[in-house]
Amino acid sequence: MWAQKKLTLRSRPRGFHLVTDEVLQQLPELSHLKIGLLHLFIQHTSASLALNENADPTVREDLEAFLNEHVPENAPYFQHIYEGPDDMPAHIKSILIGPSLTLPVSEGRLQLGTWQGIYLGEHRVRGGSRQLVATIQGEYY
Repeated sequence: MWAQKKLTLRSRPRGFHLVTDEVLQQLPELSHLKIGLLHLFIQHTSASLALNENADPTVREDLEAFLNEHVPENAPYFQHIYEGPDDMPAHIKSILIGPSLTLPVSEGRLQLGTWQGIYLGEHRVRGGSRQLVATIQGEYY
């Protein structure tokens, strides 16, 4: 069985945000999946998805600080600055982190590790709400 739907994540400021619960609230279909996969794809070129630490928020702060140091705003070699100084750095960060995740599901639950959660990497100062495409495949009860 296959299913696909669009999800909307609320607007957030620049940084890494734990969005596992927000995603799961929009996917009640998962509770009927005996075994399968959930694929999440973000439809934006200035935001990303990642899987990482779900307990200590300093991990997300450190990731943001690292990326801002290595992909700074106002770099003199950036040409693509039409939407502001965070525009090109956001595109680079989204390429480095990536646009998608594929996660295992069994017995109606994501099979994440104890300390794992889904991150939204918001790479714009004000990126707005973000759209995901969720594709579920597997065997239903």
